[in-house]
Amino acid sequence: MLYTSVNNDKIKEIKKLQEKKYRDKQNLFLIEGRHLVLEAYKTGSIKELILEQDEIFPLDLPTLYVTNDIINNLSLLETPSNVMAVCHKLPTSEEVGNRILILDGIQDPGNLGTIIRSAVAFNIDTIILSDDTVDVYNPKVIRASQGMIFHINILRKNLEEYIPLLKKQGYPILGTKVTHGNSLKTLEKLSQFAIIMGNEGNGIKDTVSLMCDKFIYIDMNAVCESLNVGVAASIILYQLDK
Repeated sequence: MLYTSVNNDKIKEIKKLQEKKYRDKQNLFLIEGRHLVLEAYKTGSIKELILEQDEIFPLDLPTLYVTNDIINNLSLLETPSNVMAVCHKLPTSEEVGNRILILDGIQDPGNLGTIIRSAVAFNIDTIILSDDTVDVYNPKVIRASQGMIFHINILRKNLEEYIPLLKKQGYPILGTKVTHGNSLKTLEKLSQFAIIMGNEGNGIKDTVSLMCDKFIYIDMNAVCESLNVGVAASIILYQLDK
């Protein structure tokens, strides 16, 4: 069936997935682009494939064919893709593994997506998001993750309640600061840890900081005061994976 009107009820329901409240209500989210669709397909996350009419993308999935006008209506990109998909929100597990990344108040979708990508690259088992961290299903987060959102366990927790539970289970809680604490270069090899990265402007909240067992920082040229949180997280996760 070919959908030709942006006012079709089915198309309007898909369009609503651009908004967080509808993603939460429907437990669905929208992705666009061949690469993201293929990453979602690998994990069985796709509910429906959306293709511009005459587009060939041979996946064994329920498929909606739509006009170029509908593609442009659904897309958030300057250059819309003719391949999209509606996906189920991802399953999560309370079995968090040994290597945990905690994100406290990350606000920029691009930063969160970059961190997710690096977390997968450097073998983090689970990412814990604070209640005030940006929505992981924000389209910019998904694009910046390059589809790695489909390959890692991500939970959202109240950190003041959750971190003490990790401490009881024996996880060392590592905080990050710009200059104080232990140099990342001197950090011993850890088989189990929870590392916390803080908000872009304010760092880790005081209430969270008080629960840290140790702080680490990245040695760098004194001319540079700080690094983007996505860059800093990538460096730290690389070192922890060595």
